[in-house]
Amino acid sequence: MNTPKMPEAVADTLQADFNRLKAASGTTPFPSLAQRQAWLDALTRLIRDNMPALIEAVSRDFGHRSAVETRLAEIFPSLEGIRHARRHLKSWMRPRRRRVSFWFQPARARLLAQPLGVVGIVVPWNYPLFLAFGPLLAALAAGNRVMIKMSEYTPATGALLQTLCGRYLGDDLVRVANGDAELAAAFTRLPFDHLLFTGSTEVGRHVMRAAADNLTPVTLELGGKSPAWVTRSAHIRQAAEAIVAGKMLNAGQTCVAPDYVLVNEKDCAALLEAIREAARRAYPTLADNPDYSAIINARHYQRLSQWLEAARQAGARIEAINPAGEALEAGRKFPLTLVQDCPEDATLMREEIFGPILPIVTYDTFEQALAYINARPRPLALYLFCNDPLRIDQALEGTISGGVTINDTLLHVVQDDLPFGGVGPSGMGHYHAREGFMTFSKLKPVLHQSRLSGSRLTRAPYGRLVERLLSFMLKG
Repeated sequence: MNTPKMPEAVADTLQADFNRLKAASGTTPFPSLAQRQAWLDALTRLIRDNMPALIEAVSRDFGHRSAVETRLAEIFPSLEGIRHARRHLKSWMRPRRRRVSFWFQPARARLLAQPLGVVGIVVPWNYPLFLAFGPLLAALAAGNRVMIKMSEYTPATGALLQTLCGRYLGDDLVRVANGDAELAAAFTRLPFDHLLFTGSTEVGRHVMRAAADNLTPVTLELGGKSPAWVTRSAHIRQAAEAIVAGKMLNAGQTCVAPDYVLVNEKDCAALLEAIREAARRAYPTLADNPDYSAIINARHYQRLSQWLEAARQAGARIEAINPAGEALEAGRKFPLTLVQDCPEDATLMREEIFGPILPIVTYDTFEQALAYINARPRPLALYLFCNDPLRIDQALEGTISGGVTINDTLLHVVQDDLPFGGVGPSGMGHYHAREGFMTFSKLKPVLHQSRLSGSRLTRAPYGRLVERLLSFMLKG
């Protein structure tokens, strides 16, 4: 399929922005601790000074986004991440000593965390603040310049961030680009020193191909079908409340939302009733409830409706939890919808749902549930509800996922000292915490040779001394 060609002026602007950042990076290739802390302080001011405007912009893009959710799931973890990075930045920057082999004593070795240069960040629409500020703070802490591509689905947020980054951080440090898929494609073809993309697995493949032309290293934060596994030892009501909270936050438009539930057949009825009760308590109304967010746009609302209808026609049992019986389509509010007996080949069971639709899958034995998870692509998150230490260890050792939260949902993502990232189809690489600093740094190995080094004894022209030395060295 042929795609419209992006206007040359837009491509030229992208290239000019990149060149300006590259030049600034070359002028100051290793910013000091004080300079990096000043950048992080400026980012903090940007967020704090403009909190109401940021919340309003995100809500405008969504049609309605809960202000509490924006503060709780975007602004709070962004500020906490900055605080954590600032607190630990000195130790992260400190050169690390490494051992030198006996044969090369008394040389000294160390690792120096060097900024890469210019980092590109592609931001999705579902959390446009947290998924811009999270990688941005890590890249700045590591001493880099940054270009950010915002989603075309969040134009108000993108325009605001473009203005604020210029005002608080400066055009020589951070540039924000706004535009459609053509601009995004051109953005990913720039010769960044590192590129971080958050989005779908399918688009992630295109991003990786584009980056490959420049041998640009990539971090891919993708998604997938993250299971909520309820074992026999779980507390059913607590599990239900956590699943509802994780699934209905941002109306399910979260890359680490529980995508489906795995529950033992004997506990299924009790869990379903507990989920219904938890959803009604949390959201007694939906249409005008300021706490419940809308689906981002009509296209995604229609996608969810079509997937649900296809599952219904394939024999699935559908139950929408709409306590007040409201009409919701006009405001793009989508109720939590439980799906039972959904065929495995239905789209709902194959694709990441990214909305408040929750398939229920039953199993008979622990081993059967373990096999079900392992037969599918490795998920970004696993939510294990279990109070049996032996079973917890078996689940952790027997599955591979990007991250795990036990007896809750989502919370591993916002732990400042834990890295975040996927595995296989759900992504590659990490950011957050020290690992984020490392992602955007080059660990440069440095060897300081001593004036008394014996290594010159092994240089050509080789003679009997080298032969004797090698005989001794190779005995070990």
